[in-house]
This record gives sequence, C-alpha cells and structure tokens, in this order.
Amino acid sequence: MSSELEVQQHALPVRLSHWLMAFAMIIMIGSGWRIYDSVPIFPFTFPYAITIGGDVGIALARNNDPGVAGAIAWHFAGMWLLLISYLVFVGWGLVTGHFRRDFFPVGPRSFIADFIAAATFKLAHKLGEYNAVQKVAYLVALSAVALMLISGIAIWKPVQTYPLEVLFGGFQGARLVHFLGMSVIVGFMVIHVSLVVLVPKTLVAMILGRATAKPHAEKV
Repeated sequence: MSSELEVQQHALPVRLSHWLMAFAMIIMIGSGWRIYDSVPIFPFTFPYAITIGGDVGIALARNNDPGVAGAIAWHFAGMWLLLISYLVFVGWGLVTGHFRRDFFPVGPRSFIADFIAAATFKLAHKLGEYNAVQKVAYLVALSAVALMLISGIAIWKPVQTYPLEVLFGGFQGARLVHFLGMSVIVGFMVIHVSLVVLVPKTLVAMILGRATAKPHAEKV
C-alpha cells in the first residue's frame, strides 16, 4: 500500500462558484415552489413553510397576492446569481481541463459496475478521484442547470424566445421541462449532501481548498 496521502484540491474560483450556485439554487427552488403553487402542473402543491416569497397573510393584505410577486423577485435574483456562478464554474472547468481530466472518460459499463457497488455499499472512494457514478451525477446536474436556465428564459419571455417555445412544445412544455430539471437538481443535492456526510473530507476541500487523507479507500 502506498504511503502517499490522498489529496483533493479545489481552486478558489471553483469553491466560490460552487457555493454561490448552491445558494442560488436554494433561492430558486424555494421561490419556484411558491410560483408553482399558484398554478400547479400536477395535483399537488408544496408546503408554504418550505417556499420563499414572504408572508402570505401580509402579501394578501397589501397586494391581494399570496406572495407570488415576492417569489418572482427572489427567483430572478437567484437566476442571475446562478447564471454568473454557473458560467464561472463551467468556464473554469473547461479552460483548466478539470472536466476533461476528472469527468472523462466514463461509459455505461463502468457506471453500472460502480452503481451496483454503491447500492451494496461496496464502492471504494478515494479522496481526489471521481468514480463513474459521481462523474455521471455531476454531468447530469450541470446539464440540468443549463436546461433549467434555458427553459426558464422560455417561460420568462415566451414571445421573444418563440423558437424555444417550439423546442419545448409550447409554454406548458417549457414549464414541465423546468419542473423536471428542478427535480433532478433537488435529487442531486440530496445525494450530494448524503455523500458529503459519509466522506466529510470532501467538504473540507471545498471550504479550505485542500484536504488530505490516509491512503485507504472509504466505502460509500
């Protein structure tokens, strides 16, 4: 067994954009749920307590509005923060070769093997290296964010972005894609946080920029 320490490092732009994206997504999800509740797509709504948009009683008394206007304001603020931080994160990953080096190659065979190992709690995790499940999860999450941004623009400006409306199958189609993209992001965040709890050194690296561990694989 090698005596060298396992090392994970994250540059400052990666850490800043990562935390800003996380903050922006929390704002957008919470405010988006309040907006969704005003005109639901499916036969359910989200509990008021986990939405963002201000106090419903105060909003109704002042504006005859259940906080949707406030939610929209929060949603746009989160959208701009998400867009900027996402472009920084993706731009840095492409320019520095981080994506090419750490997320590729990845194929169905390695993904299935690592997925089965993870499901049976036999997947070894080495600090600083991404297994196939992690690679696919990050690529899907980044794609979902891009899809949410594009579909969000189609919902925001349906006339000016009419080709996008056609691409998504109309306004309601864009809303559905936006909702499904949000669901993927929420699922990713739940799994991501769960893995961080299991391998807390990864959180240290994302906060301080560097973390080390003894050269033994942790099973997750």
